[in-house]
Amino acid sequence: MNTKGKLIIIGGAVDKGSFTESSFDKDVSKNMNFFEKGIIKRIIDESKHKENSRIEVITTASKIPREVGPEYVKAFQYLNASNVDVLHIERREQAGEEEVLDRIKAADIVMFTGGDQLRLSSILGGSKLHDIILDKYKNEHFIYAGTSAGAAAASNNMIYQGSSHEALLKGEVKITSGLGLIDDVIIDTHFVQRGRIGRLFQAVVGNPKVLGIGLGEDTGLLITNNTKMEAIGSGLVILVDGREIKDTNLTQVELGQPISINHLVTHVLSIHDTFDLSTFKMHIHSSQYI
Repeated sequence: MNTKGKLIIIGGAVDKGSFTESSFDKDVSKNMNFFEKGIIKRIIDESKHKENSRIEVITTASKIPREVGPEYVKAFQYLNASNVDVLHIERREQAGEEEVLDRIKAADIVMFTGGDQLRLSSILGGSKLHDIILDKYKNEHFIYAGTSAGAAAASNNMIYQGSSHEALLKGEVKITSGLGLIDDVIIDTHFVQRGRIGRLFQAVVGNPKVLGIGLGEDTGLLITNNTKMEAIGSGLVILVDGREIKDTNLTQVELGQPISINHLVTHVLSIHDTFDLSTFKMHIHSSQYI
């Protein structure tokens, strides 16, 4: 069954312009690449009503929501999307309030900020707000956009803990249920900058049916119909495919011991490259062989 909504997951540190700097307007030329080609511009362009789309920024994952929210409002407004506001949902009961639900029902885009994805899933998971988002994503021309924690929480499986340098020690990577917009993938963020490839390796070796997605900073994936993925932004997307794993010691070693994996396949995507989740085929947009 087709999914009408679009999913835009971002690795964190979205280049949205340094709006906290007083000299921003004078230095705007330094940010023009973002404004013309960047991720937030793409979110607007993919939405139902473009610059007139109703946008709700949800700061639940953040520990500094009152600072983060206005940054995103300014970023959208600078790109001529002025129908934008912030929802500060800090307790579970707020996710069932009529005013909050009415605002989500009216939204064309929800933008989940970074922070702690376990905070996001534990506050919103199973709420009426969560149900509305899932229904809109399935049945309407609606965009779920999430950066960092907002991206990690989008899938059914969610990494919520695990140090980078110990990630290939058995049991060091902690996984729970996310918000469930997309199945059979697991998403990690700040991927290249924080050296988190080992976290995805352990997540995938435990269930090779799941495709690992590692998102670099200011880098994302536009996912349509829960199958076609297009890399957007300025960095890299790493995909970890475990379907061809030939051997591992995962079930033989004790907790805290190193994991061995034989024949784990990886792909590297950059801007405009695509990957089809239904066929597991990658297309390089600027291939040297075309």
